[in-house]
Amino acid sequence: MNLKFGLLWPFRNPEFAKVPWTDLYRSHLDLISDSEAMGYDHAWLTEHHFVDDGYSPSLMSIAGAISQRTTRMRIGTFLVLLPLHNPVRVAEDSATIDIMSNGRFDLGVGLGYRPKEFDDQGIPSAERGARLKEGVEIIQRLLSDEMVTFDGKHNHLKEIQIVPPAVQRPHPPMWVGAIAPKAIERAAKMGMHFQCTAPVESVEHYDKCLEAAGRRPTDYNVAQLRWVHVAPSREEAWENCAKALHYTNKKYSQWFAEANDSPGDDQGLDEIKSVEEIIRTQHFDFFGEDSIVGTPADVTEMNADYQSRGRMTHLVMGMAMSGLAPNLIRNSMDLFSRDVMPHFKR
Repeated sequence: MNLKFGLLWPFRNPEFAKVPWTDLYRSHLDLISDSEAMGYDHAWLTEHHFVDDGYSPSLMSIAGAISQRTTRMRIGTFLVLLPLHNPVRVAEDSATIDIMSNGRFDLGVGLGYRPKEFDDQGIPSAERGARLKEGVEIIQRLLSDEMVTFDGKHNHLKEIQIVPPAVQRPHPPMWVGAIAPKAIERAAKMGMHFQCTAPVESVEHYDKCLEAAGRRPTDYNVAQLRWVHVAPSREEAWENCAKALHYTNKKYSQWFAEANDSPGDDQGLDEIKSVEEIIRTQHFDFFGEDSIVGTPADVTEMNADYQSRGRMTHLVMGMAMSGLAPNLIRNSMDLFSRDVMPHFKR
């Protein structure tokens, strides 16, 4: 299979590696431009709000900037927290970015889970599912250049048609991110491509749900997110990224504990490895899967094993880890593109 490789760009600036915000954005946009020249297929953007390290709150603005710095690489969201947004605004922004990029935009959306992001904006988190379902339908219809009238619980539209329309037909590819089984079922029922951060076995559940809805799994893409770092030696690779992995895991564990959406979400804080333990064991489990860290040979083997365990069309790699210096990110990108990627591009 000709696997598609993309990089995730959260634009985080943690205190332990703080740089001026203008430097962070400039360096990461430069890295995104470099990634296109290296042969990467996708730049994926992600969204959170009110995070002390600046986790990108305005991913559509960043997508517009990338569209003017690249010519081939696709630009996608992994993902827009749709219940927080007006779906008409999301559709208009998506169409505009699709025009600016000449048809290179993918829209990924999801529920979100952090209570603060909802409560502090007056949006009950209990409404997330209904808002997502309504929003996806509205956006898909608007991006298909329809005149839309909609009378739902959370959205009321009368003869709305967005202008200018998106370039891609029938509409830019649409994805839904999910972890919990119920959310995965929702993505399949809506006929959306799947953005997966859960263990690879969850794709089997997605495919079964597609079949139950009368859809062919091979018609739908699956993007798997994993943390990846490559260096000339295994020891150097783990020493480079251990602090960033520890920091990222601590943050996500805190957020999952606050949300407590699934059994065991509140247990993660007791299981966080120290930086020293990560380096010593050369192992780091995140989202139920091993992080892909090591030499080019290590990473090639781990990626092949990972791909063999479940259906995957896109690998989304978190190389731009929180606090990792731009030169280390670039070196990892370069090693992966030269010594790993060719094994999966046939």
